[in-house]
Amino acid sequence: MSITRIVGVYRADGGLRGELQYLAGHYFRGRSCSLCEITHSPLRRKAAWDAAVADLGIPFDLLHLNELTPELADFVGDRAACVLAETPGGHVMLLGNDDLTAIDGDVASFFEALAKALQASEYTREGS
Repeated sequence: MSITRIVGVYRADGGLRGELQYLAGHYFRGRSCSLCEITHSPLRRKAAWDAAVADLGIPFDLLHLNELTPELADFVGDRAACVLAETPGGHVMLLGNDDLTAIDGDVASFFEALAKALQASEYTREGS
């Protein structure tokens, strides 16, 4: 079976209000999003992230909770932050929040973990 795209789901809402809520929760209540820690520095998305995604060869989208389709929201449930694969047969969880937390914000470690998850799942990119 093939993967048509990979989706990373943040444990936060997008948009100005969502970003402000996340920042307040992060800095004043100690809340965090393990995927945010990997993809972003304090001010912007990490250049290393963008370069690694460009080299991946599989479309990779990052979505906030309020950007999920109803079907995707049902699949993710309360498991965000997470990374999943979209396949013709449905969604497959690749990395859960505990996996992402263990990566501790390191982009290279994330892509190593993703490669292992893809290999273990025996899925290939579409057309492979």
